[in-house]
Amino acid sequence: QVQLVESGGGLVQPGGSLRLSCAASGSIFSINAMGWYRQVPGKQRELVGGITSGNSTNYAGSVKGRFTISRDNAKNTVYLQMNSLKPEDTAVYYCNADVIPTGMGRLQYRYWGRGTQVTVSS
Repeated sequence: QVQLVESGGGLVQPGGSLRLSCAASGSIFSINAMGWYRQVPGKQRELVGGITSGNSTNYAGSVKGRFTISRDNAKNTVYLQMNSLKPEDTAVYYCNADVIPTGMGRLQYRYWGRGTQVTVSS
């Protein structure tokens, strides 16, 4: 069993910053790519960005230059540093991880967290 738990969401004023964390725990052999998505009610979940096991990153155009994804492999944790936040960044943010669980051969599975709310408002 593998669990992902996000933290760090909240209310912030436009122009402010927040740092989200997502920790993976459980029967983990290794983690390949990790990433962040966000979803607004009534809309599809959209990619924010991702990071490979080799620390290569990619970002959606709407957040490039404002958001930074990093990871701590020793802690099985991925971070999302969000700067210069805008009201349109308001959403539930979800992390995911491509995990090879222990005891299940070398098959990889994508796991998701339950999400954390980020609200950007004055």
